[in-house]
Amino acid sequence: MIFKYCPKCGKRLDKKEIGDEGFVPFCISCESPFFDNPVCVVGAVVINEKNQILLLKSNYISTDNWTLVWGYVKNGETLENAIKREILEETNQQIKTLQYVTSYYFEPNQLIMPGYIAYVNSKPFVKSNEVDDIMWCEIDTVDKYIMRVNNMSGIHFDNSIDFINKRPN
Repeated sequence: MIFKYCPKCGKRLDKKEIGDEGFVPFCISCESPFFDNPVCVVGAVVINEKNQILLLKSNYISTDNWTLVWGYVKNGETLENAIKREILEETNQQIKTLQYVTSYYFEPNQLIMPGYIAYVNSKPFVKSNEVDDIMWCEIDTVDKYIMRVNNMSGIHFDNSIDFINKRPN
């Protein structure tokens, strides 16, 4: 997020040197710095009891490719609660267990993206207005649906499968 105006009083921000942080947006009236921090988006590989992967189609993202579940973290929300909420809102699936895998930085949109594996017992789908289609997909056919190169869904899917395969039994 890039601050140009103070979120407290609305005045235009100046630049002020703050310690070793360098010059940052600063409100002289409120005497407050505002750091241009990336936004946080959580995502998950959702796996059901049949070992199938949940994929979404959101035409505002791509009309050709499917994705994993991703969503913005709300202020005051934990990462775990955010991904639980997103999965429930977008698909009607409730998480039984959740495992953190790794985080990513998506530079073009300045996003921090923690990635999880979410295990569910599948229920009938209920789509949010953000979702155009939902399906369960066999793990070995995911390549047909999600982009793998330079795509966060493909990268997180690959990392999650590697994580599962390296886990001790």
